Amino acid sequence: MAKKTFLILLGCSMMLLGCQKEDTDQVGAQMTFKFAFDANQARLDNFGQPAQLPEGHAGQTPEFNQIAAHYVEIIPSALTQLGDGAILYKGPETTAGGATAIDFANEKKVTAGEEYLKVALADIPPGTYEYIRVSLAYQNYDIRFKFEELDLSARLASFVGYNSYIQDYEIKDSTVSVSANKAQGYFGFETIYSVVTGDAPTTTVPNPIAATSPIPLNSCVVTGQFDPPLIITDGQSSDINITLSLSINKSFEWKEVNEDGLWEPTAGEEVVDMGIRGLQPIVQ
Repeated sequence: MAKKTFLILLGCSMMLLGCQKEDTDQVGAQMTFKFAFDANQARLDNFGQPAQLPEGHAGQTPEFNQIAAHYVEIIPSALTQLGDGAILYKGPETTAGGATAIDFANEKKVTAGEEYLKVALADIPPGTYEYIRVSLAYQNYDIRFKFEELDLSARLASFVGYNSYIQDYEIKDSTVSVSANKAQGYFGFETIYSVVTGDAPTTTVPNPIAATSPIPLNSCVVTGQFDPPLIITDGQSSDINITLSLSINKSFEWKEVNEDGLWEPTAGEEVVDMGIRGLQPIVQ
């Protein structure tokens, strides 16, 4: 009798395990996002039009280490206003510094090719989407500069979100303590000699549909167009992988004093822009 009871219990246990495995396997199709940085992608202005460097300015293409975004939304048309599309992600915020701000300590920072976001397709309304909006928040990259005839490398941490609460942040080998809100354009710059902080007066935010769907000032909501449009069907079973290709084509820009195309901060060459120069979503 004991042996029979044991076999019955064993059979039930196997059935339960089978059910659990089946439930685990039924995750469903996903939409995943990762970032890429393209030095050759078109260099755009705030209206999504090709932009050359202004006279008296120079720029260089940084070597990116990390990026962070605060908001991701896909929208059906150029007439869709900010927030009226399918909002896929909104990062953590805090009032620790007073006004509402991006919570830098808890935002996800990734490298090129690293998964940034995963969303179940079942949670996205079926439809056709022509554009994507991504609010960038943080950049960390390496740049070159000239100091006393030496060609040197430095690392820069750039905060491009609408407002960021920063307790402290690491640039490369140095940690900077802030414990306050910082507006768009704040940056920390680390060389082998010192750490310097400052504020860039301009952050370019390309939006090719600005005429019909504007974005708030200082929001850093970069807009890109799906080509062809992204189509999500009801009950779609296959995954969608999207690469958010960012144009970093001479995205670090300064005013020249010595017109040699080299950034020379000790010569008074001021940084004027650190904005991303375009977004191209690539669907796979």
